[in-house]
Amino acid sequence: MGLTYAEKILAAHAGRDAVRPGDLIQAELDLVMANEVTGPPAADEMYKTGAKRVWDRGRVVLLPDHFTPCSNIKAADLCRRMKDFAREQELELYFEVGRCGVEHAFLPEQGIVRPGDLMIGADSHTVTYGGIGAFSTGVGQTDLGAAMATGSSWFRVPETLRFNLSGKLPAWVGGKDLILYTIGRIGVDGARYAAMEFGGAAIAELSVEGRLTMANMAIEAGGKAGLFPPDAKTWEYVDGRPARAFAQRGRHLERSEMVPDPDAAYAQIYEWDISALRPQVAMPHLPSNARSVEEAAGIRIDQVFIGSCTNGRYEDLAVAAQVLRGRTVADHVRLIVLPATPEIWRRAMQDGLFDVFLDAGASIGPPSCGPCFGGSLGVLGAGERCVSTSNRNFVGRMGHHTSEVYLAGPAVAAASAVAGEIAAPEDVVGVGPSTPPEAAAATGAGPWSGGDER
Repeated sequence: MGLTYAEKILAAHAGRDAVRPGDLIQAELDLVMANEVTGPPAADEMYKTGAKRVWDRGRVVLLPDHFTPCSNIKAADLCRRMKDFAREQELELYFEVGRCGVEHAFLPEQGIVRPGDLMIGADSHTVTYGGIGAFSTGVGQTDLGAAMATGSSWFRVPETLRFNLSGKLPAWVGGKDLILYTIGRIGVDGARYAAMEFGGAAIAELSVEGRLTMANMAIEAGGKAGLFPPDAKTWEYVDGRPARAFAQRGRHLERSEMVPDPDAAYAQIYEWDISALRPQVAMPHLPSNARSVEEAAGIRIDQVFIGSCTNGRYEDLAVAAQVLRGRTVADHVRLIVLPATPEIWRRAMQDGLFDVFLDAGASIGPPSCGPCFGGSLGVLGAGERCVSTSNRNFVGRMGHHTSEVYLAGPAVAAASAVAGEIAAPEDVVGVGPSTPPEAAAATGAGPWSGGDER
């Protein structure tokens, strides 16, 4: 019996020829990662093991992104503690504010994580890196502290669920819509402790940025990992990034091995044709409350947030700019745009996207998680409603417990900002999407498919 892609990565890092669901393994890690919220307690846990030094100062990634730039003393103290630990340990992969941005956008962008890697992070959305074919998952501070000391961690090998998405991507439909639809179909516990493996014609058509968005939200279905076996698009993306200074640990999977075996055993296989899918909106207060934008249309809103580790990449900003170009945000709505990294910020500025946002009446902020989890830069007040391109809409997630968060992709978010209520992109633009020059130059094709491309 063959192996799924997740099983191949885990077996290689455990020094085995094969692993099966339910096996308990100890595996060598390529990277461990934490932010200012989880890094200081993880460091404390490392010292409790008796270790004085991290196992490899070139493989521990620390960066502040949740509460930064700091708006209160407690946040500043967390950042200071993490910086002190990084200095004491002489970590090579510590990044200060202004040189990092949102962790889950920054690491793939900088080539720090690569296909076939096994990594853990003290943040649930560490699953993001499955978008480029890494097995990455979130852990608690205790597990991360132990891994910082030893360079290894234990895993129970998960079952794998296969999602075959066929059909051509409709106009204005991207990775966010596909993953909201998926979660809506299986529920927030539908992939509990399972590896979600994605494939099919629609996935092949989807950009790497869109795949990172989907992998990011695998955790919202309870997934242990969200995996996209690498293809030509993946390698074009990865090979165009800076070369990292260290090699993969354990037995290295060759590129030709980074696919599931034809006879791999899956716990369940889902087959969905998404040719007629409409942009999705997840209603409060669960990501699984997904429905078409038409079913959510007309709900009056107070704020729109475009950014986060889910949809703060350049492609997302380009989609939003196409909807906003030549239009203005409704008088009663505040639009907050946070590019996910300094590189994305600079490129969006140079390509004129900032002019579009500013002309529309948006507030552009620094690379940060910001309001995604109610940290800063756009916290919601009592009773306020927000359309957000982030990944969670739990009660009180972005502010007051009576506020409401509606999850959507950048096209719907931008259209809603203009309309002042949840709206489909066609309601504002009037036609399907075209490829803006800045996106076409970056990817060789439009960041979405469907509609005219010119």
